[in-house]
Amino acid sequence: MNKMYITIDGQTQSVTLVENSATKALVEKLQQAPVSTTLNSSGGFEIWGPLGFSLPANDQQTTAQPGDVILYNSSNICLFYGSNSWSYTRLGKIDGLSESELRSFLKAGERNIGVVLSLENSAAIQTVNDNRTDNDVCYSIDGQPVGNPTKGIYVKNGKKCIL
Repeated sequence: MNKMYITIDGQTQSVTLVENSATKALVEKLQQAPVSTTLNSSGGFEIWGPLGFSLPANDQQTTAQPGDVILYNSSNICLFYGSNSWSYTRLGKIDGLSESELRSFLKAGERNIGVVLSLENSAAIQTVNDNRTDNDVCYSIDGQPVGNPTKGIYVKNGKKCIL
């Protein structure tokens, strides 16, 4: 398993996990149930807070970059929208967001940010209704309407289509 999902305020982003003992232990924990935590902005480059449990640390001097998901002190998770150098255990990287999109998704500068970590993408299309009221509207695999689809897999009129 090399993917995890982070959900904040109903928006979900995928994380590509690195392979180490910390991520293996995290995946085992997430296989039991999603993990909910509250994170806060700190230092102008991250949101962070307690996981509520410890993971094995493989700390190395690291310069975290925007999108990095980091374990700090074995029991805290840090989600970066800036960069910082410290001794961390790398867990993974948030997929496909620019720095400004990361700042928005991670609620940069805010406090008491509710975050859910899971192994399932709760924002993905779970079912397709055959109501067909949106003729000719394409939806992405994560359930978002797409105005000008490019190459990829979409749902249109209740059927999968590949462009």
